[in-house]
Amino acid sequence: MAVFTDGYFTMNEDEAIEFTKAKLGFFPADAELTCKEIGDGNLNYVFRVVDVNSGKSIIIKQAGPVARISDEFKLSPDRNRIESEILSLQDKLAPGFVPKMYHYDPIMNCCVMEDLSDHEIMRGALMKHKQFPLFADHISTFMAQTLLLTSDVAMGHKEKKELVKSFINPELCEISEDLVYTEPFYDCPRNDVFPGSRDFVREFIWEDRKLSLETAKLKFEFMANAQSLIHGDLHTGSIFIKEDSTKVIDPEFAFYGPAGYDVGNVVANLIFAYVNALFTGPSDQVEYLERTISEVIDLFKEKFLALWDENSVERTARYEGFREYYLDSILRDTAAVAGLELCRRIIGLAHVKDITSIEQPETRAMAEKICLTAGKEFILNRELFKTGGDFAKAIRQSAAVFSK
Repeated sequence: MAVFTDGYFTMNEDEAIEFTKAKLGFFPADAELTCKEIGDGNLNYVFRVVDVNSGKSIIIKQAGPVARISDEFKLSPDRNRIESEILSLQDKLAPGFVPKMYHYDPIMNCCVMEDLSDHEIMRGALMKHKQFPLFADHISTFMAQTLLLTSDVAMGHKEKKELVKSFINPELCEISEDLVYTEPFYDCPRNDVFPGSRDFVREFIWEDRKLSLETAKLKFEFMANAQSLIHGDLHTGSIFIKEDSTKVIDPEFAFYGPAGYDVGNVVANLIFAYVNALFTGPSDQVEYLERTISEVIDLFKEKFLALWDENSVERTARYEGFREYYLDSILRDTAAVAGLELCRRIIGLAHVKDITSIEQPETRAMAEKICLTAGKEFILNRELFKTGGDFAKAIRQSAAVFSK
C-alpha cells in the first residue's frame, strides 16, 4: 500500500484510489471505488474517482515535476497550490463559474475538486458545431468580476500586493514568455510549422521586422504589468460547458498580469472555432461564433464599467475619463493577445485541434493563413480595436482574403 506522507510520487489509478480512501473522507467506508486517468493536457495527471454504488465522483489533479508536452519544461509543483487557491478565490469573486474545491495536498502536489462530467470541453463541443447562447454572458461576467475585483481599482494596494506575492508563478510565466511572445516570431527549432504554411510563415511573420518589434514591446509589458489576477491560459480547452452552465478550469498559469491577456485568449480561441467552422461546419455556426466574439467584447466592457462604478475604492480611479482610459488599455491588450495566440498556436509547439483536425492539406494551410493574417492585424493595429464589431470585422476581412 502506498504511503502519502513520506514524499511525492506520481500516482497511477490504483494509487489514486488509495489516496482517496486514506486522505479525503469524501466517500463512505464501504464505497466501491473505480478510477480512470482522464488527463489529456500538456502538464498534469487527472484522475476521475467514482463510487460504483452511489455514482458520486471527484476529480484528482496531480502536478508532475515536468510538463507532459515536453520534458524540456521543468515545473514547480507549487502550481497545484496556486490552482487550488485561485479556484477558491474565483468562486468567491464569480460564484458558479468554477468547480468547487474540496482538498489540496502539498505532499502529493494534488488538488481534489468537483467532477464536471455532465459538462464537456468547449473546444470539442464547438468542433461538433454545438452552440451555447449563454456563453458570452457567462464568460464576460466571469472575466469582469475576476479581473476588476483583483485590481488596484477595487482593492487596497497593500492587500493587492500581498496577492501579487502569493501568486508569483515564474516557471509557468516563463512558458508563456517563450511559447507565446518569443518563439513563434522567429525560426525557433522548437516551433512546429505545418509544411503547407511554412513559406507563408517565413515571409509574413518571421521576416517582418516591424512585427518583431511589436512583439518585443508586448513581451516586456506582459512581464511588467501586475494589473489583475489573471487565469493565464483561458482558452476553450480550459472551459467546461453545457447549455446552461459555464465552468472555467485549469488556472495553474495564474499570476498578476495584464487583464487583457484573459480576454484576448478567449477571443482567439473562438476565432479558431470560427475558422474551423468556415471549412467544416454550417454557415449558421460561423454566424453564431462571429456574434459570440462580438458579444464577449461588448458585454465585458459593459459589465467592467458597471463593476467599476460599484467597487472602485481608489480615489484617482474616479477621476472623470480615467475608467474609459483604463478600459481602452485592456482592449488594446485584448487585441494584442488575441493576435499572439492566433500566431503561436499555428507556428509554435502547442497547436489546437480546431486547426490540426482539418484533413485536407490545402484547406488546413488556408485556415492557418486566415489565423495568421488576423493575428498580425490584431498585433500591429491593437490600438484600433474598441468594440466587438471591430474584432468581428477584422476576422471577416482576414477570411475574405483566403476563400474556400
